[in-house]
Amino acid sequence: MIATSPKRVGAAAAAERPRRAGASTVAVPPHGDRSRAAGIRAKWVRPVVLACLVTTATSGCGLSAELDRERDPGRTHVPDRASSPDPLVIEVPEPSKSVPVQQGRGCPPSGLRLDTGLVNAAMGLRAVTLTLTDCGKRPYKVNGYPAIAQVLDEEGAPITRVHSVVGTDKVPMAPADPGPEPFTLNPGDSAHAALYWRMAAQHGVYLRVAPQKGQDAITLRLADYLDIGPENTLGTTAWTPAS
Repeated sequence: MIATSPKRVGAAAAAERPRRAGASTVAVPPHGDRSRAAGIRAKWVRPVVLACLVTTATSGCGLSAELDRERDPGRTHVPDRASSPDPLVIEVPEPSKSVPVQQGRGCPPSGLRLDTGLVNAAMGLRAVTLTLTDCGKRPYKVNGYPAIAQVLDEEGAPITRVHSVVGTDKVPMAPADPGPEPFTLNPGDSAHAALYWRMAAQHGVYLRVAPQKGQDAITLRLADYLDIGPENTLGTTAWTPAS
């Protein structure tokens, strides 16, 4: 007769109970194997984190999404993502090289130079600064507004029925026009005026403008396009001396 240890029988019976009851068991690795288990977890954690970062970067939020909301507040347009460009890239139309424009540097024969800045945008309202510089050798008297003749697209064709007006009353949400005051530009001095309009679909790449009414207009290649579109109003403020 062989004696059986009660402790071993009790331990074996306890080990058998979960299997008989159908309960699941969890294997705990020995202390020496824990470093290997941590390495296995790191191998799949890193790709998951990388995938989350890529998803966040390409989710279409930020400036591109804000511009989309302004262009289509009712979400009526569904873009074809298979053929659409990267939503984080904003493309500016390439101006036509055949359009005669004021040279980027130097002083024109008139002794007056016109330049534009970048467009400021907020809640559908657009604004750009127009600068008049006396780059000649004689003083120039100013009293009034810049004379806007036309807004041209990237091919140099006029955008149809853009209404240029004196003042800003007809442009919703535009700041008040200070009104004209006579002053004189001495050689090297500059003056500023502002152009205001409401956002639309078509891009204006060139501006035909004269320093004042009755003078010859020149064509400017804009530093930033005017998204003014047809059937729109372009308001102007009066010239004021640059501070």
